[in-house]
Amino acid sequence: MKIKIASVDSVIIYFGEFISKDISNKVKSVYSYLKSLENDSFIEIIPSYTSILIKYDILKYDISSITIFLKNELKNIKNEDFSSNKLIVVDTFYSTEVGFDLQRVALNANISIEEVIKIHSSKIYDVFTIGFLPGFAYLASVDDKIITPRLNSPRKKIPKGSVAIADSQTAVYPCDSPGGWNIIGRTTFEFFDKSLENLSPVCINTQIKFNPISKEEYIAQGGKIEF
Repeated sequence: MKIKIASVDSVIIYFGEFISKDISNKVKSVYSYLKSLENDSFIEIIPSYTSILIKYDILKYDISSITIFLKNELKNIKNEDFSSNKLIVVDTFYSTEVGFDLQRVALNANISIEEVIKIHSSKIYDVFTIGFLPGFAYLASVDDKIITPRLNSPRKKIPKGSVAIADSQTAVYPCDSPGGWNIIGRTTFEFFDKSLENLSPVCINTQIKFNPISKEEYIAQGGKIEF
């Protein structure tokens, strides 16, 4: 664990160089602990794949004092097991009608569309970080069989609720947005909710499970096919 200066009012705690389950658990442990301190001098705490950025009040801390404080606080933290995190089941309509790249993912993996759906929906995914858009949760990792590179040319607009794959990650677009991920389905689950303090029901201590549903079920939930 290393603490480095990010700017005049922020530092970054680095836990490693490569994305892994172990590093993710360390990030989650420290993030949860720092949040529990309810330190008014912490303006913002932002977790990422392998690090945490802490923006602080420069009237309360300087670089030296914030570094000493963090080292003293963090040295006794144990790496928690987050396997029992809150699980959110996301009903998903997998179809080429809404999954513009479902066939591409299948061809890339040399398997059927049905197998892609089965593989993608069989795993429980960890939220590694939130970014790009409010509520855009980077989930990992997809099964090696369905790892698919991003599109060469990003789309100008991807529909809200689109379930996507990019390399070893999967995600749901929380709103209409440009993007270069492979779209394999769509959900009505709201990943962005401005009424919530964190703008999303999903955080890094959340796990996601995709549940395949029929077109009829999707439409009954308010889903739309047209775009």
